[in-house]
Amino acid sequence: MKLIILIHCPDQPGIIHSTTGFIANIGGNVVYLDQHVDKQAEVFFMRLECEFQKELDLSIFKDNFAQIASQYTMQWNVYTDTEKPKMALFVSKYNHCLYDLLSRYQSGELWVDIPFILSNHSVLEYIGKQFQIPYYHIPVTKETKEEAEIEQLRYLMEHKVDFIVLARYMQIVSAKIIDQFPNRIINIHHSFLPAFAGAKPYHAAFNRGVKIIGATSHYVTEELDAGPIIEQDVATVSHTHSVKDFIAKGRDLEKIVLARAVKLHLTRKTMVYNNKTVVFS
Repeated sequence: MKLIILIHCPDQPGIIHSTTGFIANIGGNVVYLDQHVDKQAEVFFMRLECEFQKELDLSIFKDNFAQIASQYTMQWNVYTDTEKPKMALFVSKYNHCLYDLLSRYQSGELWVDIPFILSNHSVLEYIGKQFQIPYYHIPVTKETKEEAEIEQLRYLMEHKVDFIVLARYMQIVSAKIIDQFPNRIINIHHSFLPAFAGAKPYHAAFNRGVKIIGATSHYVTEELDAGPIIEQDVATVSHTHSVKDFIAKGRDLEKIVLARAVKLHLTRKTMVYNNKTVVFS
């Protein structure tokens, strides 16, 4: 049995010693440990993996570890390697990110369950059928947005979804859903944030004569496109490239960056603090 423990707390002596000592005393073996100290904020972050020869009673483990956690004022979570997260995919009309994630899922690259795909359009329903995943079409207009989100939440709760990926879902997600999934909604933005936010970023980048374009994956917050950044990447461009070239290069980046962000989230390698992320290797 393997556990992953994520910790952040005020920086102080003894945290690693106390945590690893506790693991050793109950028969565990630490197989991975990565830590970071934010010197400016004086906050300690740690990701720890440990293995046990026997199955543990997780509730007893948490009760006992809570005693150590209280000494250091820890914020912490424990995950097991038997918990396969449930990921809902939201999409609109663009299919490139959806296809990429589903292909990775089908090949076993993503250790996750996908209970459904949800869209405000019906045009990609054939992809759901192709991968044998339920596809829910919930139209969204200004007049029906609140009602649509209530229906979306019903599906999310019925399927016990752990996190949501916006695979080019072209609707603003409101606090109604964000509050239910804090730091558990992953978006891909088709530009290198914070530059060129908003509509038609590739056109704006082209008009500015940039030499790189990029893609950004981040957790969704109420402030549009301003959530904690998980992953980014760039590609070089030049005066010889057209807007069409920018878009083609950008879509390749979007797929790669979104997949990386999803993997980091699935492997519990991201921690959010003060609207930023600590991303462990």
